[in-house]
Amino acid sequence: MSETEGSVSSEPLSARIRQDVPHSARMYDYFLGGKDNYAVDREAAERVLQVFPNMRLAVRANRAFMRRSTRALAELGLRQWLDIGTGIPTSPNLHEVAQSVAPDARVVYVDHDPVVLAHSRALMTSTPEGRTAYIHGDVRDPEAILDAPQLAETLDLGQPVVLSMVALLHFVPDIREAQAIVDRLFKPLPSGSALVLSHATAELDPEGAPKVQEIYNQVGTTLQLRNREQFASFFDGLELLEPEIVTAHRWRPDDGDDPLPGDATDAQVSFYAAVGIKP
Repeated sequence: MSETEGSVSSEPLSARIRQDVPHSARMYDYFLGGKDNYAVDREAAERVLQVFPNMRLAVRANRAFMRRSTRALAELGLRQWLDIGTGIPTSPNLHEVAQSVAPDARVVYVDHDPVVLAHSRALMTSTPEGRTAYIHGDVRDPEAILDAPQLAETLDLGQPVVLSMVALLHFVPDIREAQAIVDRLFKPLPSGSALVLSHATAELDPEGAPKVQEIYNQVGTTLQLRNREQFASFFDGLELLEPEIVTAHRWRPDDGDDPLPGDATDAQVSFYAAVGIKP
């Protein structure tokens, strides 16, 4: 495989793709209007929409935050991304956004879902100047991610790196474990590196959001909603870019980037988002 195409983990699909159990990545794909999902995912997603009708809007806002934060950091001069919890490819993918600003940008994607691995070639469309790679790995095993040869082959960890974990940490139920994961992955990165996070919360819709959490837990995906203070703890010691911690659709909104309804509310989105820079 050429450098332009990137590299995919040689690890085989160790577990068959389950079609009888809903999966969060495939439910997310359904909310975005994608086709890479099964009936069981659609059924679970429709249950979510019954109690939180704005979920489609919320995930669009979250995806648009990824694009805007990526573009903003590329414009600041960052050229390397480690994107964990990539999800099923949905164009434009992160590397397409980064390389539209900086063709030499390099991106390593990480996800543990066999469905994402099966579609990972869609993430290997790098520019000739840049590079992409894919690691089949789990955020709960940060050592395996850091030790993966694809990481060392693609990124220079002596230079600033963007650690992106968008809509991911709410699937790590213990906040101490979630904080430890962020620390282990981000602390080794040099000054000038950036942390990009978004996280579901129940603070803004205390009636609907807990029902979403209950449905996810019932279908076998542990979801832990967190408040603003808990979300802020992931950025301790970092310099937050303006507008600091806001709901995803309010982070540097751009009318030209998948605009949401002008009257979209914080409660409808219910995702906190922020970008922090290591001093």
